Amino acid sequence: MKRRHFIQSALTLTAASTLPSWGMHHKKGKALFSKIGIASSLANAVELKAAGIQFLTENTNRFLVPDQSEEVFLANLELAKAAPLPILACNGFIRPKHLRSVGADARHDEVMIWAEACFRRLSLAGGTFIVFGSSGSRRLRDGWPKEKADEQFVALLKRMGPVARNYGVTVALEQLRAKECNYINHVAEGAAIVRAVDHPNVRQLADFYHMIEMGDTPEDLAQAMDVIVHVEIAEPDGRSVPGVNNYDFRPYFKVLQDHNYTGAISIEGRWEMDQIAQAVKTIREQSA
Repeated sequence: MKRRHFIQSALTLTAASTLPSWGMHHKKGKALFSKIGIASSLANAVELKAAGIQFLTENTNRFLVPDQSEEVFLANLELAKAAPLPILACNGFIRPKHLRSVGADARHDEVMIWAEACFRRLSLAGGTFIVFGSSGSRRLRDGWPKEKADEQFVALLKRMGPVARNYGVTVALEQLRAKECNYINHVAEGAAIVRAVDHPNVRQLADFYHMIEMGDTPEDLAQAMDVIVHVEIAEPDGRSVPGVNNYDFRPYFKVLQDHNYTGAISIEGRWEMDQIAQAVKTIREQSA
């Protein structure tokens, strides 16, 4: 199928098909975000909670350790149970260089073995989202055509959806800026892929840092809101946390509010511990 027809057909799918509400119905007077979290290790949980953080986005290789034994993971799980903050999500989903999602060397069967291990372990930890950025796994190379990659990636995500559902996990597809990956760089591209997959456990993550870097506007976000399930945030200048350089996220927050989003938001950027309380305050003030 040619890319033009493939994406066009994806875009014509409506949100009414199988999309759940996710309980994200914003009510006047209530906070926009149900929880504010941060991408960090469990080791920082005590200090982060004191700064106002409510959950963690952990790293897949560090916490879920899908390439290591169950005993290694269970030791991590005990640490998580004793931590003062829950783990809501894991990022850095597919790190092994050989586990390719697209291209002539795509290895979907092996990717699925890895994915199921991640879903199962995240479920045991009480987590909800696997963030699918994974630039190495999905980067286009050797002149591989994008339309062929679209077909491969949709096919892979169609396989992931039912498995993720079995474990109560949602795969959150993340667009990445062009400096990090050459495939799925705009929020509209991610939305088209998710609509083509058409499974309630495969949704899209809106990462404001990548969106701003790529020139995606609040209007672009609005067009993708039917598939947005989670949000990440960092300022474009130095990938700093909100409040460091006073970037105004309110136009993006207004789109979320207008479309009844009351899910979580996770800070993902470069930070020092003494910046976190201000970052939480900035998010709350700008989203009020």
